[in-house]
Order: sequence, then structure tokens, then C-alpha cells
Amino acid sequence: MCAVVGPTKEKEKIPGIDVAVGDGDKVEFGASEAIVLDVGGHTNGHIAYYFPDARKVFCGDALFALGCGRMFEGTPQQFWRSLKRLRDLPDETTVYCAHEYTVSNAKFALSVEPGNLDLVARAKEVMDKRSRNEPTVPSMIGEEKKTNPFLRVDTSDEIRRNVGVTSSDTEDDAFAKVRSAKDSFRG
Repeated sequence: MCAVVGPTKEKEKIPGIDVAVGDGDKVEFGASEAIVLDVGGHTNGHIAYYFPDARKVFCGDALFALGCGRMFEGTPQQFWRSLKRLRDLPDETTVYCAHEYTVSNAKFALSVEPGNLDLVARAKEVMDKRSRNEPTVPSMIGEEKKTNPFLRVDTSDEIRRNVGVTSSDTEDDAFAKVRSAKDSFRG
């Protein structure tokens, strides 16, 4: 029998959850063990499964290649905290996200950080791969740290300048401005 494992915070909303889990819980998948990470922000109860031995994270819509999910239920503070948590994983961690949105995410990323040479090179690689109908996911945390604008709101002056972050804005505010810019981006 296969058990459906899902977030405790979403148990009332998601029918069929047999095993409800939350932050820090450990879940066995075959011979592997995952640590549950609370990565709320896209939804309040969003979780990720991190497999430290395999250096893999399955993060749903919390983090995408060059992007992150929309903020449907969460707050900027909650989502930014979740993204920092994912960013803190080892660079060699493979990121399995839920969607292949990398082309549109690359276009947005270039609009807010065109001077990032790592991003320019990655965007070219993304466009080349997609032109050959090749996937651009999974990605690696290390490359996301260098190129994903949602993981760089506290480190890139260029991003902050291009989305209107002021010296009085908090990191949460800066994240919210980047998320808002992506929500209205039509490139």
C-alpha cells in the first residue's frame, strides 16, 4: 500500500493525506530518508523534501530554475525566509521544481540584473536547450545562488536598484518588490 504524505498545515485542504508532516519531520522513501522543510509562501503550508545523503531537494513551487512561485497565500516575510532556507542548502544540491518555466524566468531575471555575467551565460544556455526541446530542470542550488533574482535580493545592488528598493526597505520588502515586478512582467 502506498501512503499519501502531505503537509500538516494543508491537511484540511488536501483530501487523501494519510501521513501529515511538518518542518523537521523525517520521511522514509524506499531506502532514502528525507527531511521535511517548511517552505511556506507560495501557499501557507508548502513543504519541500530534502534528501541530504543524495543532495536533492523536491521543492514544488517554492523555488524554480531562475524563479519562484507566485505568492498565493503567504507573506513576503514568510516566502523570503523559505527561499533563504533553500539557498542555505549545499551548492551541490540538485533542485527538482514543479514546472519548466525557465525561459520566462530567464527573461525576467535579465530585466532586473542584466549586468550579471553568470546570468547572461545561463540564459543563453537555457534558450539553447529549449530550442532543442531539452529540459532545463533540474538545476543546482549553486547556480541558483548566482543567477536567480529571488535568491539575490539581499546581495545584488543591481536588482535592488532596478525594482526600486530603497535604503529604508527591509529584505522582506525587497523580496516583495522583486515578486511584484515578476507578477507584472510581460517580457
